[in-house]
Amino acid sequence: MRVLPCLRMGNLALEERRGLMNYYAAKDLADGFRTVRKNTIIIAQDVPQERYVFRAAPEARSVGELLAHIALAHNFQYRIHATEHITTLAGFDFPSLMKQFAAKEKEPRTKDQILEMLRGSGEKWAGWVEGLTEDFLAERVQMSEGTTPPSKSRFEMILSVKEHEMHHRGQLMLIERLLGIVPHTTREMQSRLTAAAAKS
Repeated sequence: MRVLPCLRMGNLALEERRGLMNYYAAKDLADGFRTVRKNTIIIAQDVPQERYVFRAAPEARSVGELLAHIALAHNFQYRIHATEHITTLAGFDFPSLMKQFAAKEKEPRTKDQILEMLRGSGEKWAGWVEGLTEDFLAERVQMSEGTTPPSKSRFEMILSVKEHEMHHRGQLMLIERLLGIVPHTTREMQSRLTAAAAKS
């Protein structure tokens, strides 16, 4: 990927920049997603099997359902971009798809089964993403009628898989606190601070 010098100015530089989508390529997308999924898996490991039925509120997903939701969530974007190469979401049957996903999330699973789902689906998604071209990522997909913006790049839609998981991982970290578990990112920070204090 070409990176233009920061100080180049003028019409030529602007014309060249129009040919570049961004500086965040497919490998960066895949690597970023793998980091997020790795942290999700650590949380899934830290929560005991017997607490997978815990719900923060009666209408909320249980820990197990939330982790299954995360493991399955990429399937929507995978279908749009990889399987069917959809160019418009006009007329797309979202209610039917959401019903299918909700049913799959609620299927009974053990902790080990959910961990395997997270590992397998994570690598399937990341492996596909890292091979994408800039031209593919720059393609536009028309959104459903009345949606703002009316279209999105495949790049933005694919990036949303990581954003969606980070949203739910924040919920999981709060749930850990409710269960009396110190999140691993906090433990790691505390360890670094302790080590730094010992050296001073």
